[in-house]
Amino acid sequence: MADRDIADDLVELVLRARAGDDGAWALLVNRFRGLLASIARSYRLANSDVDDVVQNTWLRLYESIDRLRQPESLPGWLTTTARRESMRLLRMSKREAPSDEMAAYTDTSGRVPAPGDELLHDEAHAVLWAAVQDLPRSHRRLLTTLMTAPSPAYVDVARELDMPVGSIGPTRARGIDRLRRDPQVAALAV
Repeated sequence: MADRDIADDLVELVLRARAGDDGAWALLVNRFRGLLASIARSYRLANSDVDDVVQNTWLRLYESIDRLRQPESLPGWLTTTARRESMRLLRMSKREAPSDEMAAYTDTSGRVPAPGDELLHDEAHAVLWAAVQDLPRSHRRLLTTLMTAPSPAYVDVARELDMPVGSIGPTRARGIDRLRRDPQVAALAV
């Protein structure tokens, strides 16, 4: 499906959801659930908090869908809202300071990890890296180079990988898209 077809499909889904079509809502939730969960996870929230962020983001959309002027901007709107919900949840959790007894069990963010969080993180990490290893060599080299800390400048990456600076972004996007379509990686987002 071409990018234009995808954008048109998204606009149609948003308009149908705005009109109260439950099927359109279900398709939107299915399409963006993984994105919202990954944003919340990037804030190192507990699984239950990730679920809360995702649910609150959908609630905000439900409350605001009539005011969404550009339906094609929904992914950006959802991303911004999920980030804000994650930060709001973090601010609220800071108000609930753990007692001295619990301090030994908290992680660096002051949150008590849920049982199995570390195991789930390790499994997700292994699945993701296995998917990266299955990428075509050019995508794999580019993504691993860009993931170094601190992030290198595109000029340096272009020089190191002997590729035009202008092709770094599109090649990166294609590599990430292939990762998203990997069934095992997609299963992590559920």
